[in-house]
Amino acid sequence: MNILVVRFRQMGDAILATSLLNTLRHNFPEAQIHFVLNEKIAPLFQGHPSIDKIITFAEEERHNFVHYLRRVWEIVHHTHYDVIIDMRSTANTMLFARFSPHTPYRIGVKKSYTRLAFNHMIPPCGKKSMVEHDVSFSSPLNAIKPIEPVKEFSLHITEEEKEAFGAYLRQQGINLKKPIMLANVTAKLASKVWDEDRMVWVLQQFMQEYPNYQIIFNYAPGQEAENALRVYKKLGCPLKVFIDVQARSSRELVAMGYYISLFFGNEGGARHIMHATGCPSFVICAPANSKTVWIPQNSIPAEGISPADLATSADLAKMNNEQQYALISQEEVWNRLKDFIRRTQDNSQLK
Repeated sequence: MNILVVRFRQMGDAILATSLLNTLRHNFPEAQIHFVLNEKIAPLFQGHPSIDKIITFAEEERHNFVHYLRRVWEIVHHTHYDVIIDMRSTANTMLFARFSPHTPYRIGVKKSYTRLAFNHMIPPCGKKSMVEHDVSFSSPLNAIKPIEPVKEFSLHITEEEKEAFGAYLRQQGINLKKPIMLANVTAKLASKVWDEDRMVWVLQQFMQEYPNYQIIFNYAPGQEAENALRVYKKLGCPLKVFIDVQARSSRELVAMGYYISLFFGNEGGARHIMHATGCPSFVICAPANSKTVWIPQNSIPAEGISPADLATSADLAKMNNEQQYALISQEEVWNRLKDFIRRTQDNSQLK
């Protein structure tokens, strides 16, 4: 059986989509599974046991419509696919199914125009978990055999990559025998960053309560680096905070995840990577982001706090982004974080 899964989008979406790939591999171990991705995030998925072939599109290919049409046509006519799963189901992505009308299972999202391409459609995600939504794309295959869903999303690196990053951490002065927190103190978009001074206060409480922890800041170059340095200085530049430890690629961030005991901070793509490596996480969610959708529940402890926990939807509708964020007090975050750590420690799930 040949299966084509079309994802595209950003890193976090693609990481969560591995739950579908893992479901397909578990139920059809002999299948050839091909995964369509944006070129810039493809290295993160190299060597994944649930992917046999990664098909990439560069940005210029996706925005040159004639070239894009040709590539899609070539892909679906080079390999006879028994199943095409279009996880986005846009006017552009549904061309994979449109160009392969004889594929028995053409699966996409139910929209007003998608019946032109798909013979099996699933409801939009809505407010349910993104992982549950992703795994539901396999449900039409119950006609072949009863499908056992796999809610675990995962990433894969080699032992050599993991060991090399461990050596780097030791060179930077990190004691790998002590717990490490990865702190997401900033984000790419200002609308997804909780109040900086409140973040500083929570980190101060954490360092006082858990003196054995070492802390690494996660940030990208540019404005994020400036923000992280400012937080570091507000903390007083403590020795237990390692401001210069950096993952230079997405694969190195995966390698780092195997040494991290706890992820804390603003919710984002890095949290998905840590979750995929088995790291517990507690995050502050942006007002526009749903906890239910973006913090999937599986065997890895993952929780968060959002404005929706603290006000009704009617009240939130009257507030702007800043006002909604202001509902999340530093004391509330600290108390919930402490409780999360206690419960994960009690269950021996904190690394």
